Amino acid sequence: MERPQPAGRTRRDFLWTSLTLPVVLGLVSGGGQKAIAQAPTLPPTPSCAGKDDATPSQMEGPYFKRNSPQRTSLLEPGITGTKIVITGSILATDCRPIARALVDFWQADAQGVYDNTGYRLRGHQFTDETGRYSLETVVPGLYPGRTRHVHVKVQAPNQPILTTQLYFPGESSNARDGLFNPHLLMSVQDTNDGKAATFTFVLENPPRRNRGRSEQG
Repeated sequence: MERPQPAGRTRRDFLWTSLTLPVVLGLVSGGGQKAIAQAPTLPPTPSCAGKDDATPSQMEGPYFKRNSPQRTSLLEPGITGTKIVITGSILATDCRPIARALVDFWQADAQGVYDNTGYRLRGHQFTDETGRYSLETVVPGLYPGRTRHVHVKVQAPNQPILTTQLYFPGESSNARDGLFNPHLLMSVQDTNDGKAATFTFVLENPPRRNRGRSEQG
């Protein structure tokens, strides 16, 4: 049975809505990268500090591969399925955008199959100076025993890696998937040539270092 969302998500929900809604509207009216470039200035948000606001981690699964190619589009010849553009931001729990954060995606194809010999539907990128990312891919199929999902690793510069998964709303298989977490649902809209999705990752603030000590990666 699908778990209800806890009532204490008010701050996270407000933050997520204020960041993602302008991007969704832009995507519906005119395309992924252009929408990010033309999105209105984000309004100030209230304090969102607190571990409860951090994006929850999930298992890596058996199909992660290191050294994926750096790219913002996973589309290439031979890949079929419904196109989807996933956009969003990487923030610290104090609401600061995290520039140059690593975002590594991997997923099944439209038939629910992972490529374990090459790097089809795998790729990493880095957030821009405002902490934003954009990925062009296809809607993944249903892997046996799982609901529809996209795997992600997120890492702020020189900080621990968050491994998690993103989910699609309205999937009947969400309720049957023991790993499904409603806090990891993307917002998904139909567009003229596929779908547009948004998700904001929130990473726990790194511990403060003592002054005079050098930082090491």
